[in-house]
Order: sequence, then structure tokens, then C-alpha cells
Amino acid sequence: MTIHDLPTLTRRRAAELFDDESGAATAEYAIATMAAVAFAGLLVIIMRSDEVRGILTDLVRRALTVA
Repeated sequence: MTIHDLPTLTRRRAAELFDDESGAATAEYAIATMAAVAFAGLLVIIMRSDEVRGILTDLVRRALTVA
């Protein structure tokens, strides 16, 4: 199959193809989900840090201490 075997793209058909938004919401959900997973992965890496763990432990300790 060569490019000459393909049907020509008319203006009307091009408008139909470019105006068709079916699947757009699904693609947006997929992108948002991927971004959320990437952010969660970054948080896991940060939370495994000893320094961050110490800061959070100290914060919880101070919050639970009655003065």
C-alpha cells in the first residue's frame, strides 16, 4: 500500500475528524491518573528519607504532648 492508495482527505472529512472529541475525557482521566501516580511515587521517595521521617515523628510527638 502506498500513499497514493489512500483516499484524499476532504475539508468536510477533516472537519469531522478534528471536531470529534470522543475519548477526550478518557484521555484526560488517564493523564490525570498518571500525574497522580507520579506525585505519589515522589512522595514515597521523600517520605523514606530519614530526615523527613524525623521531622514528622517530632511533629506528631509535639502534637500529642500535653504541656
